[in-house]
Amino acid sequence: SGPKEHRTSISSKQVARLASMAEQTQSIATPFHFTDLRLTKPVREDDPFEYQSGFGNHFQSELIPGTLPLGQNHPQICRFNLYTEVFTASAFAAPRSANQSSVFYRCRPSCAIDGHVDVETRSAWQSCFLATNKAVRSIASQAEWAPFELPNEKTDFIDGIRTVGGNGDASLRDGIALHIYAINANMDRRALVNADGDYMLIVQLGHIILQTELGRLYLQPGEIAVVPRGIKHRISLAKGHEQARGYMIELYGSRWELPTLGPIGCSGLANPRDFLSPVAFVDDELDAEWLVFTKITGKYSVHRQDHSPFDVAAWHGNCVPYKYDLTKFVSVSSVSVDHTDPSVFTVLTAKSRDPDTPIADFLWFGPRWDVAQNTFRPPFFHRNAASEFLANIYSESAGAGRSAGFRPGGGSYEAGHIAHGGFSQPYLTEMRRMKNEPRIISSGSLTFMLESSRSLMFTEWGISSSKQEATDASVWKKFPDRFSTDPAVRQLLQKVKSNYKARKAADELFHDDDRIAELVKSSKD
Repeated sequence: SGPKEHRTSISSKQVARLASMAEQTQSIATPFHFTDLRLTKPVREDDPFEYQSGFGNHFQSELIPGTLPLGQNHPQICRFNLYTEVFTASAFAAPRSANQSSVFYRCRPSCAIDGHVDVETRSAWQSCFLATNKAVRSIASQAEWAPFELPNEKTDFIDGIRTVGGNGDASLRDGIALHIYAINANMDRRALVNADGDYMLIVQLGHIILQTELGRLYLQPGEIAVVPRGIKHRISLAKGHEQARGYMIELYGSRWELPTLGPIGCSGLANPRDFLSPVAFVDDELDAEWLVFTKITGKYSVHRQDHSPFDVAAWHGNCVPYKYDLTKFVSVSSVSVDHTDPSVFTVLTAKSRDPDTPIADFLWFGPRWDVAQNTFRPPFFHRNAASEFLANIYSESAGAGRSAGFRPGGGSYEAGHIAHGGFSQPYLTEMRRMKNEPRIISSGSLTFMLESSRSLMFTEWGISSSKQEATDASVWKKFPDRFSTDPAVRQLLQKVKSNYKARKAADELFHDDDRIAELVKSSKD
């Protein structure tokens, strides 16, 4: 008998999930810029929350007016019998420009808990990327990933985190890590404290609600959020969304900052007023039992408490979570000829111990005008010092990147000094273009890039389990050598070689004293 036909069985639940994902993807707004939405509020229409505007400000918020003490932080008795709790994110004596802290006025102190116990979760969150860790290794070749898989079984944020790679070690307070989250369930009465570092969430699929001690942030594809190290938080799916996926960039010993603008001036790129922080919010049920998970040096512990961790009725400070809509980015580029370096697309940057080199830059690539004249406009071939992880958040067409495999929810990576650039056919097409007309590029698409001065070490999951799809290196072999194969060039090279020999022979005269003397004598005669 012949081979049996193989058929993949898809359950009704899976069909419904795929349909839901397709519907979520189709509902993503893809404006050229946020201003195209013609809104009078700083958020999109489906965002129900209120926010405070600014970056690095000293904010304050209170549920009941008059809750915050005036002129001091620690009154003998707080109004409404709240407890004062100070949260610091820097050394007490750090310079004022680097000093971050907040003061909470909460219903119960955070130490009113049962003891911590170690616990295992279904997440694969790695925090050590040293060479001594045999669970991670480097990748020299270019790498490309298909969209990271969504879970089939019930998975919340704590269980849905997978580490792709990183560099450094959380215990040393020095390094960076790249993770994926993929969820289909809420963190029901479960909260998380990441004691290892600040992390950025980049939402790619689905709408989520990020609840923190300081309030709530509503996030959707095209938006990012930053959660400071040590802040309690939980993530829930927004109403009408059954699953969510995105990326996480974790920093050890550093924090995100706005890049300096230099000659650009006082505004441009990511403007401070477009960053939004939450207002105070407390849970309706404050006396329910909760599990609070803490990640420290990559290991989880958990404690029980008989009250909600989200009970801060008032707060003030400059260590706060925040979000940013990437469609608000004000891009800058050449309006005459040539390329500007991609650093002009930096949204946020994080310093390393080398004052001249960031450990991470987070870059935006979205819709923009391309107007450079007499210029080869596509990305040129390059070998940068930095490592690059590139991911597409959304696009109106498949393969909105270097290959058809570059799809929303996936990614690509090149280590520092690994050569990369455009493919042959688009490259040759652009070379033949007779006239460079102004045109919009990346229409309906939004891509981000993590650029780091460190080479990433990848986990086994990042290398194998994530359906790695490395681009075939043969695509670049199609570029012909049109220089040495040109007969005219060959003749010119021969002429240059002959001229060089004659010039070298003539120059040798000046290194021979006897010949110089003869030359001088003959000229006198």
